[in-house]
Parts: sequence; structure tokens; C-alpha cells
Amino acid sequence: MLAKRGQRVTIVGATSGDTGSAAIEACRDRQNVDIFILHPKGRTSEVQRRQMTSVLSSNVHNIALDGTFDDCQDLVKAMFNDGAFRDRMGLSAVNSINWARIMAQIVYYFTAAVALGAPDRKVAFTVPTGNFGNVYAAYGARAMGLPIETLVVGSNSNDILARFFASGSMVAAPVVPTLSPSMDIQISSNFERLLFDLLDRDGTAVTEALNRFRTEGRFAVTDAQLARALAIFSGHRVDEAATMATIAEVWKGSLYLLDPHTAVGIGAAKAAVAAGRVDPSVPMVVLATAHPAKFPDAVEKATGRRPELPPRLSDLYVREERLSDLPNDLAAVQDFVTKRARAAQEAA
Repeated sequence: MLAKRGQRVTIVGATSGDTGSAAIEACRDRQNVDIFILHPKGRTSEVQRRQMTSVLSSNVHNIALDGTFDDCQDLVKAMFNDGAFRDRMGLSAVNSINWARIMAQIVYYFTAAVALGAPDRKVAFTVPTGNFGNVYAAYGARAMGLPIETLVVGSNSNDILARFFASGSMVAAPVVPTLSPSMDIQISSNFERLLFDLLDRDGTAVTEALNRFRTEGRFAVTDAQLARALAIFSGHRVDEAATMATIAEVWKGSLYLLDPHTAVGIGAAKAAVAAGRVDPSVPMVVLATAHPAKFPDAVEKATGRRPELPPRLSDLYVREERLSDLPNDLAAVQDFVTKRARAAQEAA
């Protein structure tokens, strides 16, 4: 379609490890697309990084940012908020700040629920999450009529979401590196979408709350608003020790290798059941999120078994890499994109 219109698009995205490689694989070698993916330098696993940086297509640009995923995401948002830059580059987003991503994720909640007997049977889902996008898709599916009884939010040690559902306060804390790096997030962009509903779809109130969070590092909802959230959501923290114990327990019991993120989900599901937040008669689906070979050191430490890469990635560790280290600076990133995006070159 872009070729027929004689147009180019510049895709920018922030990744905490997994979205980036999927987006790059979809966009590599596309003549009318340039893709720029920002990841936090040194804060993804080696496999996650190499899945991105070993794609040497001329239209693929990997940026290792000196900062956290939250910094990467802030820069992507800032590029979109710069209207002149956005239009000149023909910007499009790829991660869950793009509503199209949420729409696509809604589909598999319906697929799973129908397989378990919906709409005649209620279901529950547990989602390990940091950016709140995947679990927000489940919330969207529920709003469309899918009989979801409970949504369990699994957090790792970066537990801002679990703390919110426990207290009604969103309080920022420093991001700490964990075994589940795709969830090492403190600013959960998609939570803004839930907050919009909790604040009675009052855009001004949402803006005020988020501005307060940016300036003061915290905001809170009322008891009544929190009660509305807890009618659907339950949040639980699964720390590093519990993550490792869950990987070991599942391997021992079923010979199934979990990646650390999925282990957070299973740990959170069990915690929700133990806390009485889940009806035991309702089937619970825990979303698996990654191949264990992406996190071989953690899996081997927990189970004694080192997971092998899939055949198509068997040579990943010896593939050539290409990436650019950039500071956490909007001007530097915009300059990098401008010099490499073909849309900008044609507009010049």
C-alpha cells in the first residue's frame, strides 16, 4: 500500500526486550519502511539483544540507549509530541502505546476463553506485565462482553502495579534489574487508559494525575475508584527468589521449562488463589511470554538444564551485530533518525 501511494513510513519503538525483535522481523527489508528500535543498554538479556542487533537489513536501526526502558519510552513519546518532526519523518509507533497493538492482543483472549467454554463459562487470566499493555487488552476484551471473572497482574520486584492495586497509590521507585527484564518498568504507559475509566473518563483529571506523577512521583485514586479497579484486577509481586523457585517447581513437576516472566505469572496466579482473589471453580489462564532460551542463565540456575535456542536461531551467538549507542537525549536521537530515515531524505 505504501508503495502504491509512493509513501514511506518511519517506525519508532521502545522495547524492554521482546517487542523490538518481533517488530524488526516484521519490517526488515521493507522498501518503504525504516524502523528504529530503542532498547535500554545492558538491561536486556543477550539473546533478546542479539535477536534485534543481528538483523543487518539496511532499513533496521537499533539504538542502545543509556537509560532504562522508561527513558526509551519517554523519548518515543517525545518524538510523537514534536508535530513537525512527526510529520517530516512520517512516524508510526509499534509498541503498546499504539492502539492497534492492543486491538490485536484482544483477539487471543477471546480465542482462549472460547476454547475453555466461553461465553457460557467464565474465565480468569493472569498476565505478567510491566507496561500494562497486554493485560489492558484483556480489560478491553472484558468490556466487549467476554466473561472474564478476574484479571491478575503479575509484577516482578519493580512492583509499581502490584502496589497500586494494594493501596490505590501509584508511587514511583527506581528501576532495579531483574531476571525478568521485559518487566523492569516503573512508568506503565497503558495504565493511563485504565485510569481514564477509573476517573470517569475525565481527560482533564487524568492529565492532572499524570502531571502530578511526573513532578511528584506519585498520585492516588479514591477508595471508591480503587474498589472499582479491584472488582476486576488483583495485583501480586513475585520477587527474584520466588521467580527462581517457581521455575524449579514447574520443571520438577512437569518437565516444562519456564522463562522468568512466565514464572512471575504463575507465581502471581498462585498468590491470587491463596489470597482468595480468584474463584477456584473458574479456569485460570496464565499467559506465557517468552522462550526460556532467552534467559538461559536463570533457567539453568533454577533447573540445572540449559535451554537450547530454536534451530533457526542456533547460530545467534556468533552472528554479527550492529547497533548504535546513544545518550538519553531527545536531540541526539532525533538527529540519528533524521540522518537515516529515507522519508526525511526525500522530504529534504
